[in-house]
Amino acid sequence: MFNSSQLKILSRLALAASASLVFTGYAAAADKTLTVYTYESFITEWGPGAKVAEAFEKTCECKVNYVGVADGVELLTRLKLEGAASKADIVLGLDTNLVAEAKATGFFAPHGIEAKDLKVPGNFSDDTFLPYDYGHFAVVYDTETLKTPPKSLKELVEGDASQKIVIEDPRTSTPGLGLLLWVKAVYGDEAGAAWAKLKDRVLTVTPGWSEAYGLFTKGEAPMVLSYTTSPAYHMVAENTERYQAATFSEGHYIQIEVAGMTKSAKEPELAKQFLAFMTGPEFQSIIPTTNWMMPVAATKEPLPDAFNKLVNPEKTFLLPSEEVAKNRKAWIDEWLAAMSKN
Repeated sequence: MFNSSQLKILSRLALAASASLVFTGYAAAADKTLTVYTYESFITEWGPGAKVAEAFEKTCECKVNYVGVADGVELLTRLKLEGAASKADIVLGLDTNLVAEAKATGFFAPHGIEAKDLKVPGNFSDDTFLPYDYGHFAVVYDTETLKTPPKSLKELVEGDASQKIVIEDPRTSTPGLGLLLWVKAVYGDEAGAAWAKLKDRVLTVTPGWSEAYGLFTKGEAPMVLSYTTSPAYHMVAENTERYQAATFSEGHYIQIEVAGMTKSAKEPELAKQFLAFMTGPEFQSIIPTTNWMMPVAATKEPLPDAFNKLVNPEKTFLLPSEEVAKNRKAWIDEWLAAMSKN
C-alpha cells in the first residue's frame, strides 16, 4: 500500500505524464506542413500570403510553407518538370486558361468540395480546380505622363510608338498569356500582324507581373499590362488616383485564378481543408486589398469605395480552356515570330 505522500507523488507524476502526452500530440499536429506553390507577388510583404497563412494556421494546427515562382504559367511548367516527385500539396495561381492543360498532366486530384456559392463571371465550375479571385486585364497608365490613353486595343496596337508599354511574357506569365489571348480574341487570324505593329511600343517583356509593374511605377514606361483592379491599390494604399486603367471599346479579357491539390500531396486532408478555407469569408476578405483582385465569395466587410471607381468592362473575353491548351504553343510561336521581326 502507498502512504499519502507516495500517492501525492504518483498523482503528480501521472498529471505530468498526461500533460506531456497532450503537449506531444499538439506538437505533432503543429508539425504538419502544407506546402503551397504559388506566384511571387502572392507572397511578397504586401501580398496576401502572410495573412492567409496566419489565418489558416489558426484553424489547422499546422504550418504553411510557400514556394514561389515568377508567375502563374511557370507554376505549371515547374510542376511538369517535377512530376510525381513534386512537394506541392496545393498549387495556387493557375488560371482558367491553363485548367485543361493542367488537368491533362494527371497531377491533380479532384477537390470534392461543394462550391455552389462561388460567383465568377461565366459561372466557372470545375471538379479539380476552385476559383479564388478574378479580374479583367487592362492597360494601366500614368495620368501624369500620358494624357490621352488608348481607348481600344486597336489604338494600342496602332498608336504612337514613342509611348511605351511594359508587357509580360506569355511563356511564363498568366498576364502575358492573357494579353496574347486578348489579342487573339479580337484579331483572330490577324493577330500576328497586330503583334508586329505593337512590338514597336513594347519597352520590354518581363518574366512576370511584379517586374513589369515595378518598371511602370518607377517611370520607365507610361503604360503596363495589368488589371482593371490595379488602380484600387493606389487609391487605397497610397491615396492617389494617378494610375488608372484604360477602358477598351472592344472589351477586356478576364482572368479567373484557381487553386488545386496534387495527387502527390503529403497532406491531402490538410490540402482539402485549405481549399475549403480558401472559399470562405476569412480568405476572401484578405484578397481584395492584398492581391487587388475581385473576391469570388462573400467577404466579412464591404469592399473599399475605390472598387466602385474601377473600369467595369461592357464585354468580357474568355476563350475555352481546351482551345487554349490545343493552340497555346502555336499562338506563342506566332507571337515570338512577330516580336522578333526587324
